[in-house]
Amino acid sequence: MKKGHRSSKPKGNFPRFYGRHAVTAALANPDRTVRKIWGTREALGALDLPPVLPIVYADVADLGRMVPADAPHQGIVAEVEPLDDVWLGDVLEDGQDDRRPVLVLDQVTDPHNVGAILRSAAAFDALGIVTQDRHAPPESGVLARAASGALEIVPWVRVVNLARALDEIAEAGYWRIGLDGEADTVLGEAIGESRVALVLGAEGEGLRHNSMAHCDIIAKLPISPRMESLNVSNAAAIALYAAAAAR
Repeated sequence: MKKGHRSSKPKGNFPRFYGRHAVTAALANPDRTVRKIWGTREALGALDLPPVLPIVYADVADLGRMVPADAPHQGIVAEVEPLDDVWLGDVLEDGQDDRRPVLVLDQVTDPHNVGAILRSAAAFDALGIVTQDRHAPPESGVLARAASGALEIVPWVRVVNLARALDEIAEAGYWRIGLDGEADTVLGEAIGESRVALVLGAEGEGLRHNSMAHCDIIAKLPISPRMESLNVSNAAAIALYAAAAAR
């Protein structure tokens, strides 16, 4: 099976994670390098920290200046290295003997949404998520906080060409379902016996035409006509539940 397509890791400053769930999950992930940690004595005293990890005791006000305004840091901040590349071919090979769904995000750039989608992907046991590298947020404290630890456990594949990735997903035996509110088919009817890849577009723009062309079917969620659409993270959670129920 072909390897995935991924550009180099983001350049610049190392991301800083904050909040108990994001930091403890990063510490528990053997694939994650935590470079340094700041915290109150109470918060750090509750953690089982590696003896080689540099720690800095800080008060709440100092920690508040290290994170976005009003961010709930819960007394702890950690500087981390981004995770290593995850290859699409490896993820698909890992799922070849089960029916875990793949989630494909077409230019979903808001870190809150991607973090929430990662959390739902973990909750409903998705195989992984796939995004286009140039049109997806980098790892950040905002994203890790929204993911509530799921960033460390759900494989996240960043690809250069989303259409080519969708072709590779099809070659691996997945039925590609694009979600669009104007579709005639309801999602429950589109999910069959095959493994599924759920393809969602950004809020407002929705799925791009080229992404739709690389799906096997376009389906919609059965929402009331009183509401035009759902937030993409909510739509992803419902779609993942439908896929889990079908398994």
